[in-house]
Amino acid sequence: MRTLVSGSRGFIGRALVARLEDAGHEVHRIVRSDPAPGDAAFDLAGRGLDVSRLPGGGLDGVDAVFHLSGEPITPWRWSAAKREQIRASRVVTTGAVARAVAACSSAPPVLVAISAVGYYGSRGDEVLDESSPSGSGTLADICRAWEAAAAPAAAAGARVVNVRTGVVLGPGGGSLRIQVPLFRAGLGGRLGSGRQWTSWISLADEVGALVHVASDASVHGPCNATSPAPARNADITDRLASALRRPALLAVPEVALRIVAGDETTREVLVASQRAVPTVLERTGYRFAHPDLDAAIRAALVAAPSGSGRAAP
Repeated sequence: MRTLVSGSRGFIGRALVARLEDAGHEVHRIVRSDPAPGDAAFDLAGRGLDVSRLPGGGLDGVDAVFHLSGEPITPWRWSAAKREQIRASRVVTTGAVARAVAACSSAPPVLVAISAVGYYGSRGDEVLDESSPSGSGTLADICRAWEAAAAPAAAAGARVVNVRTGVVLGPGGGSLRIQVPLFRAGLGGRLGSGRQWTSWISLADEVGALVHVASDASVHGPCNATSPAPARNADITDRLASALRRPALLAVPEVALRIVAGDETTREVLVASQRAVPTVLERTGYRFAHPDLDAAIRAALVAAPSGSGRAAP
């Protein structure tokens, strides 16, 4: 395939580019500044995408666009400015990419646009698949707008996949970048009650899922990029501590989280409960490299960040 990738320097993007290049695919990048020949560039002021430096001067001939850009959601108190950065970095850029795809003079490429399980809001023990309605809260609102921003591409006949990603477990990034040093120091512990569900996925399977949905023409619309076995926060805490051979005897009360991180970040991120399952991936034959939590944690602690999930033959 000839591919175009935004967010290529991020945690997931680096692994995706490595996977695509290892498989022999041609990779071009969407960047925010200083585009080189062969790059596309965001024009955020004009809410557009400059594709003039791509071969042929446009998106014609590109098979798949992977749109992964977005301001990191950190587990700290959100200011009004941070909240707007989280929203605009997703909604504005997705709209720019979607309009560029819609403007193709030939058959448009598939648009694989990352989203998040935050779409569902905090839902307790409810099992959530792609047919579940959206929830309430800041992140649910952002995710709805994020996915809706891809509508121009779909209206122009492009196949659009909104990949609702869970917590990605991989080396050198994601939530483990913060957790592992704390656990190694013996400071790991559950958050709040620890009963909240976390929809997780290994980095290898996140990348594998992205490539799978780009390649399978039957996939369109929402797709949960989560493992088949979501886990409670207390279980993840115990498994990570065991893998690191450290105790995890602490528990951080929710009131302490709210003092440090703020009410909104605590409610939306730290103690939010999402029990999402990958119905679309399983139905279309994706075979998980790390379907269970222990294997995913081991891979995150020792493996190189490349994707190895694949579709069943």
